[in-house]
Amino acid sequence: MAAGALLIACGALARELVEIQRRNQWNHLKIECLPAKLHHTPNKIADAVAKKIEKNRNDYEHIFVAYADCGTGGKLDKVLEKYGAERITGAHCYEFFAGESIFSSFSEAEPGTFYLTDFLVRNFDRLVVGSLGLDRHPELMDLYFGNYERLVYLAQTRSEKLTRQARKHAAYLGLEYIEHFTGLDPVETILEEHIVRWQN
Repeated sequence: MAAGALLIACGALARELVEIQRRNQWNHLKIECLPAKLHHTPNKIADAVAKKIEKNRNDYEHIFVAYADCGTGGKLDKVLEKYGAERITGAHCYEFFAGESIFSSFSEAEPGTFYLTDFLVRNFDRLVVGSLGLDRHPELMDLYFGNYERLVYLAQTRSEKLTRQARKHAAYLGLEYIEHFTGLDPVETILEEHIVRWQN
């Protein structure tokens, strides 16, 4: 069995996870990402994670997963229980980025909130507009977003360019715009807790 740990992650988290790995010099940690587009078919996430674990479980001392439930309806947890692996807590990665208390405050203040991260701001046209068919069928806008009141951009970096893009996306969806800087500290704290438990 090879030394070290494997982190199986959603591709939407790749940039941030690699940066955290670099600045902590976690050379014992290998990161492998699954396609971010799996979020459009959450019923496939559990099987994709299972295949990745099955392929790698004999090569690492420890495997953990940078997915929340992400719409799998508990199926991912059943896979992880089978293999004795852990995942990040929460229903989705927005809680992972913002931290539990901050995310809860946003959710409680306005349940009709649509969230963006740096990744989603950069890939909005492809992952939101294109995937939902809004570019081809703008009449679907109300069907998808009629119950939303605001857009909250959970920013991992301070970037005027991303802020301008996020504001543009909010205007396109007809939603109130709110920006909250999360940085990488909440994500880093969760990963550190996993690594400390594994090493001890």
